[in-house]
Amino acid sequence: MTDCDILISGGGIAGLTAAATFGTAGFNVICVDPAPPVTNRDDHGADLRSTAILQPARTLLDRAGLWTALAPHAAPLQVMRIVDAGGAEPTPRVVHDFDAADISDQPFGWNFPNWLLRREIVARLADLPNVDFLPGTGTTTLFTRIGEARVGLTDGTRVTSKLVIAADGRDSPMRQAAGIGVQTKRYGQKALAFAVTHPIPHDNVSTEVHRAGGPFTLVPLPDHDGLPCSAVVWMDDGPKTQARATLDEAAFNAEASERSCHLFGPLTAVSPRQVWPIITQHAETLVGERIALIAEAAHVMPPIGAQGLNMSLADITTLLDLAEARADGLGDAQMLDAYHKARHGDIALRLQGINLLNRASQARAPLARDARAAGLDLLYGMAPVRKMLMQLGLGMR
Repeated sequence: MTDCDILISGGGIAGLTAAATFGTAGFNVICVDPAPPVTNRDDHGADLRSTAILQPARTLLDRAGLWTALAPHAAPLQVMRIVDAGGAEPTPRVVHDFDAADISDQPFGWNFPNWLLRREIVARLADLPNVDFLPGTGTTTLFTRIGEARVGLTDGTRVTSKLVIAADGRDSPMRQAAGIGVQTKRYGQKALAFAVTHPIPHDNVSTEVHRAGGPFTLVPLPDHDGLPCSAVVWMDDGPKTQARATLDEAAFNAEASERSCHLFGPLTAVSPRQVWPIITQHAETLVGERIALIAEAAHVMPPIGAQGLNMSLADITTLLDLAEARADGLGDAQMLDAYHKARHGDIALRLQGINLLNRASQARAPLARDARAAGLDLLYGMAPVRKMLMQLGLGMR
């Protein structure tokens, strides 16, 4: 039997960040994941999506000892540009810029390739003697008592811990073992994730183009082979997305360029295409006896507004604050009840908001698309409302 303060099930970006965060804070941590992380862009299985780390999340990365290593790779997101191209032709008819300068002296956030985030976090874990990261090992069983949790691992080891953090995805084994149910909403959509180069610089502007089926989003990345580069998430109806995933290179580049309204000139894909299902999902409770759910074990949403990982990092921040405030009560019912109360309302609000935005982005009927464009104009034209929406998007209070 192995003892630790915290057992983290899941070695995705959220789970690894949690391990670095709690390890840096002095807790003894074991983090497991059945799939070793892919930390090189060109290796098979690399996660080619990107993630925007918003302002509040940077504070957590500082606390985890990660920001210094990540900063040289950051692509700042100074402007969020919303484009409505819902007319008869795929051309912009409404364009509005939401500028971080209106609410802050910093960018909205900083964009990173997911494989690079994994690389730097794994390197940080290697420097923390109180963190054991066990890639290739998963969790199998969970048995809890008032004072401790016992977790069985796939290698036959049993771990006793004060707190189990489930960061093991939308099909979380630990959530299921704890008997916590979920509610799921499906949209009939899938997303294509890939990277492109383009001749027109992005100028640190994240651009979201709305037409029908879902947004086409280009998020700045550092230059690739001397050319401006962006990460793309292209959401649309599932069958259309699956068909595009199999197009030859020339046809795919042409279709992506048209869907982007040629805002950055011809797009050239420079990575494989990955397909992801789009759902909204949330756990019925964020806690059980000696277990806390974070990240996609707790909440899944469409990739709109850079909310996904940033909500996960807010989960970690809340747990860390509570753990440091109650070192003698780590993982007890009082701490976990406080975590649920602190996060449940915010998660529910953001899930509802993203659901409404995604429904609006799917609109195909001309009247519905016109209503979407009119709504964007109205919200943008009301300066106090515009600033409030930007602050809410960042998670500012």
